[in-house]
Amino acid sequence: MNELYDTVIVGSGPAGLTAGIYNLRANLKTIVIAGNQPGGQLIITTMVDNYPGFPNGIGGVKLMMDMQAQFKNLGGEIKEGMVENISKKENLFEVKIGAETINSKTVIIATGAAIKWLGIPREKEMIGKGVSGCATCDGMFFRGKTVAVIGGGDTACEEAEFLSRLCTKVYLIHRRDSLRASAVEQKKVLENPKIEMVWNTEVTELNSNFQFSNSNEIPILKNIKLLNVQTKEEKVLEVDGMFVAVGYKPATDFVKGLVEIDENGHIVVRKNLKFKTMTSVEGIFAAGDCVNANHRQAIIAAGDGCRAGLDAEHYINK
Repeated sequence: MNELYDTVIVGSGPAGLTAGIYNLRANLKTIVIAGNQPGGQLIITTMVDNYPGFPNGIGGVKLMMDMQAQFKNLGGEIKEGMVENISKKENLFEVKIGAETINSKTVIIATGAAIKWLGIPREKEMIGKGVSGCATCDGMFFRGKTVAVIGGGDTACEEAEFLSRLCTKVYLIHRRDSLRASAVEQKKVLENPKIEMVWNTEVTELNSNFQFSNSNEIPILKNIKLLNVQTKEEKVLEVDGMFVAVGYKPATDFVKGLVEIDENGHIVVRKNLKFKTMTSVEGIFAAGDCVNANHRQAIIAAGDGCRAGLDAEHYINK
């Protein structure tokens, strides 16, 4: 029989690593499956200034590397790879990662959420060629250029404000006539002279030029076609880059059919009066952005992870 763990944690962001830290402190044999982006969304965040305990802020990468080090120093194991399937047999779980299967008494799902794209033609083709979902990752490539940010929430406003420090001009394109972002983020954007709002508008088409590299033609974003949703007027906007910030999709496809999931893809918890982070399957817990649709914040994900870790510990001890 394969080695038996007390807890397998799927996801290596704040929720997963915090759950792991609590499980290790309870002397539970614990492994974290890191996924394809170890550290979660904070890895692509340059500065975190709202996580308590850091008066001058802390870099996202630094914060997550410190969490990983803390987890490992307590004796935890981190394994790279994507979980393909989870099944329950009697009172144990089989977690499949490629050709390998790990057995565990409990599972904590903390897979977070991935970028939601617009779904327009050529969008995926143009990623890395002028289209991006992360300003902090790719903004440096557009220094001194003109870019567009698509969205109207906190993320869109934060990305537009960040890009305004690098770019000559930033268009913030929103399909409604008012922003959904917090008052603080709205103020930063609306008072920024380098950011121009484009209201009631959607992007419908991406157009490109071609550059040559090693005798190959590579498409590079040239402009985007816009549609005013009220007047139906179309126009072309010349930009060097487009950053999509319309939301996130929970990374829960691999557990569809196993645990209860709501219409937006978030895992449903609070199915048990005693274990508030337990899913519809006894012994499987969930925490972080794959559960919480309203608060994509590191401190909340860490708190969720703490609760899931404690619930798993109490469940095992039961």
